[in-house]
Amino acid sequence: QVQLVESGGGLVQPGGSLRLSCAVSGRIFSIGDMGWYRQAPGNQRELVARINSGASTTYPTSVKGRFTISRDNAKNTMFLQMNSLQPEDTAVYYCNAVIRTKYGGAYRDYWGQGTQVTVSS
Repeated sequence: QVQLVESGGGLVQPGGSLRLSCAVSGRIFSIGDMGWYRQAPGNQRELVARINSGASTTYPTSVKGRFTISRDNAKNTMFLQMNSLQPEDTAVYYCNAVIRTKYGGAYRDYWGQGTQVTVSS
């Protein structure tokens, strides 16, 4: 069984910062790409940032320069540093990881349960 648990969400004023964490636990052989997604009410889930096992990163234009994704492979943990937050960043943030649970097995997608980020004055 594999679990992804997010933490670090909350309420912040416009212009503020938050740091999200995603801890991966369970039966893990290797972790490939990891990423953060978000979903606001009435909207589709959208990519916020992705990082591969070599630490190459991808960001959409909406967060580039404000958000930074990183990972600690030794601790199976991923982070999202969010700066200059705006009300439009309000959403439930989900972590995602592509994980292989045994040698020779296939990589599968796993998701966390989500953490709420609210940007409001």
